[in-house]
Amino acid sequence: MVLEAAGPARLVRCGQKDELYRSGLRSGAGSALHSLAGAKKWLEWRKEIELLSDVAYFVLTTLSGYQTLGEEYVNIIQVDSTKKQVPSFLRRAISIALHTVVPYCLEKGLLHLEHELQAEAESSTWQSTPARGFSSRTLIRNWIQKQIGVLTEEQKKRVLQVVHVLKHCIPLLHRLHLAVFYMSGTFYHLSKRIAGISYLRFGGLQGEDQSIRSSYKFLGIISLCHLLLTLGVQLYSFKQKQRARQDWKLHRNLAHQKNRTKEKTTGHHSYCTLCLEERRHTTATPCGHLFCWECITEWCNTRTECPLCREKFHPQKLIYLRHYQL
Repeated sequence: MVLEAAGPARLVRCGQKDELYRSGLRSGAGSALHSLAGAKKWLEWRKEIELLSDVAYFVLTTLSGYQTLGEEYVNIIQVDSTKKQVPSFLRRAISIALHTVVPYCLEKGLLHLEHELQAEAESSTWQSTPARGFSSRTLIRNWIQKQIGVLTEEQKKRVLQVVHVLKHCIPLLHRLHLAVFYMSGTFYHLSKRIAGISYLRFGGLQGEDQSIRSSYKFLGIISLCHLLLTLGVQLYSFKQKQRARQDWKLHRNLAHQKNRTKEKTTGHHSYCTLCLEERRHTTATPCGHLFCWECITEWCNTRTECPLCREKFHPQKLIYLRHYQL
């Protein structure tokens, strides 16, 4: 049997097939948690369930020495940098960690760091009200708070700027890697490139992948040009976006403090049926039900229906009630 380097078409089909099976596994695990623990726990632990599902998929396939369903679908196998043997157990474990655990930890770490740095600069009233999704991650929060506590005010501002830059640069890095893949035809995933894992194909007609490499190279050049254009636009508008973001946060905080003062005066309190806590930044669905802005937008990421009456609606139909009073 003759083995040749797998072309970009096979790698793309493999990645799409694996993503299809992974999304099905994540959806099933999320539905099970939602049924057992309710909507609040599902919203709080949705990212962790997705991470565990992805890790389970790759542990049962790649780490165990088997092909993934996508690799089996297009008849390709993993090889190390020598292209003469399958990757070692350590190399496969590193690839899985880079593909699943590292992106999750990086996203959560930046999110917690940004929240803590912003909380330091805001009023004590806002600090006492933790944001959604942070109440259960006390271990990471305590470590970050300890590290931030030794920084000066100037250092905190610089770190916050670095966090904002990283949040914008990480998606651009993935787009750059994808453009390089289209032009070179190897390493569809960044984790595979870092771990040095490539693919060989077996079966099929000779040269069937070579015939479309030129099309992928042209697509890579277009993607690279588009990335450079996007980078220029983002650098030009970065300061404007940051200024608008700070203005919005100031308005949101003042509105929240004003609403809390009015509620204390009148003795009325409103609660969100998703988080079962006092409603913040009241938002109405087209059917008239009221929720927290953070809760209902997070819900709409996976379900485009009202949590109470199940009426279908588009997320852009949500109405943020800026001057709402009970």
